[in-house]
Amino acid sequence: MPYHSTMTSESRVALVTGGNRGIGFEICRQLAQTGVDVLLGARDLNKAKDAADLLAAEGISVTYRALDVTSAESVKDAVAGIERDKGRLEILINNAGVFLDKDGTAETIDLDRVRRTMETNVYGPILICQAVVPMMKKQGYGRIVNLASELASLTDMEGLYPAYRMSKTALNAYTRVLAQELSGTGILVNSMCPGWVKTEMGGPNAIREIEDSADTAIWLASLPDDGPNGGFFKDREPLPW
Repeated sequence: MPYHSTMTSESRVALVTGGNRGIGFEICRQLAQTGVDVLLGARDLNKAKDAADLLAAEGISVTYRALDVTSAESVKDAVAGIERDKGRLEILINNAGVFLDKDGTAETIDLDRVRRTMETNVYGPILICQAVVPMMKKQGYGRIVNLASELASLTDMEGLYPAYRMSKTALNAYTRVLAQELSGTGILVNSMCPGWVKTEMGGPNAIREIEDSADTAIWLASLPDDGPNGGFFKDREPLPW
């Protein structure tokens, strides 16, 4: 029987990886404004604190934590700290990511660059999910949002950026597998594309405002119990796999 939660947004706890800048920072801001108890995770603790201080200056309160998604030890320590301090975690936003092959092609891409991309963009989300899903199962409630990209769509796949494309396609595959396995547990797992956003990663020619990029993440993080599971979205609309 599907689980139906009575939990309000004000009582939920969320972890956002790579939350110290860019889209992750904006997701932290918007989630916290809905009343969610936000944990801002970043590889560098000082940068996490600086980001939390910036939000505090706006009257937005978040907690910050050191979290390197490429380190199993760091993930274990961070999640253990969350369980100790909060007792639960209902929302996970897998935002941390790298784009290391803006000048790469399938013919020339260095395999080390592919490995480093996979470490952050695929293995990191897997590590985090494996660590937090048991907590979500105890609550009978969870929302997992994986930040992918339209560049990951096999339907519209083109050339260039092979490491990034492959990593986000693999992340989408993991989304589908995990969503199916968790069906009926009260945990919904979805992927999304934020678009080409005006961030450090997006570069100076990006066309999308950062405030708009976070909207779909907030929507997926607050889905009702009968919301989509195992989908790929942009601007709250389905994208082709």
